[in-house]
Amino acid sequence: MANSYDVIIIGSGPGGYVTAIRSAQLGLKTAIVEREHLGGICLNWGCIPTKALLRSAEIMDHANHAKSYGLMLEGKMTANVADVVSRSRGVSARLNGGVGFLMKKNKIDVIWGEAKLSKPGEIVVGKSSKAPMQPQHPTPKGVLGEGTYSAKHIILATGARPRALPGIEPEGKLIWTYFEAMVPAEMPKSLLVMGSGAIGIEFASFYRSMGVDVTVIELMDRIMPVEDAEISGIARKALEKRGLKIITSAKVSKVEKGANSVTATVETADGKSEKLTADRLISAVGVQGNIENLGLEALGIKTDRGCVVIDGYGRTNVPGIYAIGDVAGPPMLAHKAEHEGVICVEKIAGLPNVHPMDKAKIPGCTYCNPQVASVGLTEVKAKELGRDIRVGRFSFAANGKAIALGEDNGLIKVIFDKKSGELLGAHMVGAEVTELIQGFVIAMGLETTEEELMHTIFPHPTLSEMMKEAVLDAYGRVLNA
Repeated sequence: MANSYDVIIIGSGPGGYVTAIRSAQLGLKTAIVEREHLGGICLNWGCIPTKALLRSAEIMDHANHAKSYGLMLEGKMTANVADVVSRSRGVSARLNGGVGFLMKKNKIDVIWGEAKLSKPGEIVVGKSSKAPMQPQHPTPKGVLGEGTYSAKHIILATGARPRALPGIEPEGKLIWTYFEAMVPAEMPKSLLVMGSGAIGIEFASFYRSMGVDVTVIELMDRIMPVEDAEISGIARKALEKRGLKIITSAKVSKVEKGANSVTATVETADGKSEKLTADRLISAVGVQGNIENLGLEALGIKTDRGCVVIDGYGRTNVPGIYAIGDVAGPPMLAHKAEHEGVICVEKIAGLPNVHPMDKAKIPGCTYCNPQVASVGLTEVKAKELGRDIRVGRFSFAANGKAIALGEDNGLIKVIFDKKSGELLGAHMVGAEVTELIQGFVIAMGLETTEEELMHTIFPHPTLSEMMKEAVLDAYGRVLNA
C-alpha cells in the first residue's frame, strides 16, 4: 500500500529526524510527519539559533575588551539588532534545508500536516495549524499531505514547548518566551528573566553582552540548580561581575503590564516583597511535552506529569506505539532525544545488544559566558548516595592556554569513587567547557579509572590539560598548582 510503512515518526526535531535516518539505514520503509518545519524547535528556535546569537555576544565581549589584548578599536562597538537576528535566522535556514536533503538522501517520505493516532498502527494526518513547508526545503523523496497512513511501529517525537505560569502567560509583546527573545525588533534597555536554567541564563548572558540591564529571578537558592553547587556559585560570581543582577530564593507572584513595560512583584523566601520594572520579561520556567491532540487518551497511552511514559526502549504501554525525546520526559536535551531514538528503532529492527540509555551519562551544557558543562553525579548527590569519594579541582588561573586566551576564570572538578577509581561525575565552568566535557563522557562510557586518565597524554598547551590536572589533584598528584 502506498500509505503503508514499517515506521512512522511524528515530529522532525533532532530526535525525530535522526530516528528516521537510522530507521531507513536499517532497511525499514520510513515516513516522518511534520506540521511546521524540519528540524523542530532545536534547529529552528532553540539550540542552533541561540548559539548563533551567543556567538555574536561573544564577539561583542571580546571587542569591548580588545585593549587587554593589545588591540585598539576606533569608537565604540555597537550591535545592529536586525543583522544579529538575521544571521541567527540564516544559520537555522541553512541547517533546516540540510535536514530536507537528508530526508531525500535516505528515501524518507515527509508527510506535512498534524498527525493523530486513530488506532494502533494507524494515524490520520489533517491540515496543519502552523506555517506550511518553507521554500528552502529541498524536495524529499515523497512530500505527502492529509490522509490516513499505517505503520506497524509509530514513534511519537513531538517535543515540548515553553511552560507558562498562571497569571504570567507570555503574550509576545511584553512577556516573552524564547521565541520572542530570539527575534527582538529592538533591544530593550532593561530585562527581567524568570528562571535560571539553561534557557534563562543563556538569554540573560546574551542580552547583557548587548548592553541590556538584566535581572535574573530564581525560585531555588542558587542559579542553574541542576549543576554542582560549587560550579553554579562560580558561575554566579562571574555573571555578576559582568553586571547581571541575580535574585535567588525568590518568585514572581504578579506581573502588571504598562504601555511598554512590565512591573513584577518579587517575593523572597524571607517574606520580603519588592516591585521591579523593566521593558520586557522573559519567562524561562521550563518546558512541557506536546502530548495534546495526539489521540493518546482514546488509546489508553499512559502519561505522567505531561509526558508519555516509556520503558528503556521507548515503548509505551500500547504495543506498536513508542515515544522519544522531550515528549517522553527529562532530561529534555536534543542529544538525549537523538540517542533515545536510535535505541528505539534499533530495538524495533531486532538488532542484538541494544541496551537502554544510561541517563547518568548524559552531558548537560549551558552556553552562557562563562560556559558550564557537566556529566554524572554532583558532589552532594554522590555523598547522598553513600559513596566514599575523592574530589579533584583545577583552576583556569593555573593553565597556560587559558591565561594566553585571557580566559583565566573557571574551574574543572572531578569526583571519583575512592575504592574503585570509578569516575562518578565531572563539572566545569569556564571558556569552551562545552567542548571539553565529551572527554569525560567518553571516559565514563568506557569505565575508565583514575589511573588510566592519569597516564593519558594530553596535548600542551591546551585547556584540556586541566582535565588531567583535576584528576591528578583528586589523588594528591597535581603538577601545576
